[in-house]
Amino acid sequence: MERVKIDLGKNSYDILIGKNLLKDLKTLLDGNLEQYFIITDKNVDALYGDYLNMLDDYEKIIIEPGEQSKSIDVMTDVLKQMLEKGATRRSGVVSFGGGVVGDLAGFCSAIYMRGIPFVQIPTTLLAQVDSSVGGKTAINLLHYKNNVGAFHQPAKVIIDTVFLETLPHRELLSGIGEIVKYGIIYDYDFFKYVVENIEQIKERNSDVMIYIIKRCCEIKAEIVSQDEKEEGLRKILNFGHTIGHTLEGMSSFSKYAHGEAVIIGMYYETIMAKRLGIVNDKYAERILGFLSGLGVDLNIDSYPVSGLVDWMLKDKKNVGGKISFILPVEEGKVKELLLEKNEVLKHMSFWDGQHR
Repeated sequence: MERVKIDLGKNSYDILIGKNLLKDLKTLLDGNLEQYFIITDKNVDALYGDYLNMLDDYEKIIIEPGEQSKSIDVMTDVLKQMLEKGATRRSGVVSFGGGVVGDLAGFCSAIYMRGIPFVQIPTTLLAQVDSSVGGKTAINLLHYKNNVGAFHQPAKVIIDTVFLETLPHRELLSGIGEIVKYGIIYDYDFFKYVVENIEQIKERNSDVMIYIIKRCCEIKAEIVSQDEKEEGLRKILNFGHTIGHTLEGMSSFSKYAHGEAVIIGMYYETIMAKRLGIVNDKYAERILGFLSGLGVDLNIDSYPVSGLVDWMLKDKKNVGGKISFILPVEEGKVKELLLEKNEVLKHMSFWDGQHR
């Protein structure tokens, strides 16, 4: 079993990574809590719900799969069930699912009785390498991504690679989007490793998967330990997300998986960096070539530039009315640019069939 520590003083916690860790779930969850409330979705429960039977005292709350469950209505229903089933401040929440379940369960635990502990057990590659780590919890409001939420760090993250064996290919690609992001924003050697080992990643080679999950968690740990509340360095994790979140919202969270939207976002934000002259063409082409080869449909011609930009103007990351972009500048490095609406309209006018 591999272990990565998130060093946040009193809010520090461990990320445990390995295969078949859930066989020891009772031991791994050992603590001083009176009862666990497992929040999961129907798909995960059908595949892996039996693992929970080894626990002595727990209640299960099952939600529908999909981004639509990150809503006020579903959140309210979960909180009502917790209250009706007797959750107290001595109870704990366990998120057992992908990013949607993790965001929702984490937010419910953050606001229930002013905050109770929770544990992340992420079951998708994207959640294992990204959303389960760092304490961001949220729901969506009026189709705007994660605009109601709280920073609430988990007590522990348990990552079992056995879940990857049943992960649909589309969800695997979604996770690869977040994986390659870490190399572009922070560690160029890791970017090269991902590029060179992409076929083994797609084949879910156990040793390769454990290595990349651990390295992603290490990078995120380094970033979050320095900037827990996204006041500076942590912003680099948003590469691809300005355009990505916009595409998710404009399509009512029905067309793209989150990682797919991030891949598309990184692709077009790299083109923006080229047009702005802040990244050299050779490096930009290496990024664009890798992203275009993943198999995600990059065509977004059906979305008018003006509509995309208007949507971006309501992004929570913006500063002083300017739209925040994290853009690549050199190997393993990015920087934030705050752009006026007119500047964004100018540099996002790729919709001529000649995107690159």
